[in-house]
Amino acid sequence: MSLALDATQLDRYSRHIIMDEVGPEGQQKLLDGSVLVVGAGGLGAPVIQYLAAAGVGRIGVVDDDVVERSNLQRQVIHADADVGVPKVESARKFVERLNPDVTIETHETRLDTGNVEELVADHDVVVDASDNFPTRYMVNDAARIHDVPVAHGAIYKFEGQVTTLTPDGPCYRCLFPEAPEPGTVPDCATTGVLGVLPGTVGCIQATEAVKLLLDAGEVLEGRLLFYDAMDMTFETVPYRRNPDCPVCGDEAIDSIEGVEYTGGCSIAD
Repeated sequence: MSLALDATQLDRYSRHIIMDEVGPEGQQKLLDGSVLVVGAGGLGAPVIQYLAAAGVGRIGVVDDDVVERSNLQRQVIHADADVGVPKVESARKFVERLNPDVTIETHETRLDTGNVEELVADHDVVVDASDNFPTRYMVNDAARIHDVPVAHGAIYKFEGQVTTLTPDGPCYRCLFPEAPEPGTVPDCATTGVLGVLPGTVGCIQATEAVKLLLDAGEVLEGRLLFYDAMDMTFETVPYRRNPDCPVCGDEAIDSIEGVEYTGGCSIAD
């Protein structure tokens, strides 16, 4: 890694560079780093915003949706003029305006078993900002197979949760062995969500991603962080690796080929 920060970068990232924990070497790590953000909605918006501002040099964004006016209450990288525009395109325009150091690669598609492994393996860190269980399990499985850490987040009304899935720690299936039955967990479209909530949760995910790239501090490995915006409380619950986990246990799978990410998203013995 060669340190070649120019005068503009020294100015842009000066508040990072003066920190002992980051410095010019750490900023160069960020500029050399790559993060895949799965979802450009409520969680993905603050993640993309802050990763780009921090100078993460390459950001991949996966989303197959378009901007709707009802998104604008919480999805802060999109504007009224973007209604009807693919979210990945709106995200690209936002990042290009914010930081010319960042290369943004857009993937206007839905993750599936045919593309998830290639996309995940091509990045240093994944941020799971998705809003459905099949995608969460798919990202977890592909990332574990390819030794890529994942900063996971989820939101519901006034509540959020975050955990970080590292190659050496427990995985999402250790925490939630199976997904709930389809239709049993309401989504934001039917229950609503406090507009500022994904900002808090997404910023925590972005923080975890930056720490992973810097190899600094302690991430939420084996810990699930609960945030209750109504009571303004944070609670951390530890969880352990399951030796019988089909993805990170003693007899782990080495490919997601044949895995059905429907129903409970379980992996057959």
